[in-house]
Amino acid sequence: MTIRVLVADDQSMVRAGFRMLLAREPDIEVVAEASTGREAVRQSARTDPTVILMDIRMPELDGLRAAREILGVNAAARILILTTFDLDEYIYEALRAGASGFVLKDDPPEQLIAAIRTVAAGDALLSPAVTRRVISQFVRVPPPAPPAELGDLTARERDVFQLIALGLSNAEIGRELFIGEGTVKTHVTHVLQKLDLRDRVQAVVLAYQSGLVAPDGPRPS
Repeated sequence: MTIRVLVADDQSMVRAGFRMLLAREPDIEVVAEASTGREAVRQSARTDPTVILMDIRMPELDGLRAAREILGVNAAARILILTTFDLDEYIYEALRAGASGFVLKDDPPEQLIAAIRTVAAGDALLSPAVTRRVISQFVRVPPPAPPAELGDLTARERDVFQLIALGLSNAEIGRELFIGEGTVKTHVTHVLQKLDLRDRVQAVVLAYQSGLVAPDGPRPS
């Protein structure tokens, strides 16, 4: 299946560069471009892209507000935030806006392409380094009550949920809990379904925002 990409950036040279880069990939097609946040919202509705590469700083409507508008209409949209600014506030706000990933424009091309495929596959792009930054933001505010749905998780699903919140991949979770990667994927799917979450990013946000996982708490045994 072809991954349909919308490139939203206010610089025409940047958009052209992404188009040229992605044109080399047989499974990726750039279906539209946008130079403003408002145009990104319109193009998303018109072309229904698989993944939206969204710059943060754009005229008319910044990338974070555009992401919120797009997700408000289409909760299944996959938004990969692009920026040259490696700042905590942008990472935090991008994830709160509902983004499925966060990459820097100066990341290697192969890393960007891998990120697009990761997000298109329904996974989230959230490294442990980014997770630590999210933690530092969420622990500054008093947590609300944990969701009632947490009680629906089995003991093993709680273990997996905690390790997701720590930023571990499926393979790393499997090694940590001494279970196969396929079993981990099944547990992850059940956790997301039971907690009504779209992806791993939302799981991390929920875990720390609700105080379900402490930044320095122990890992499951």
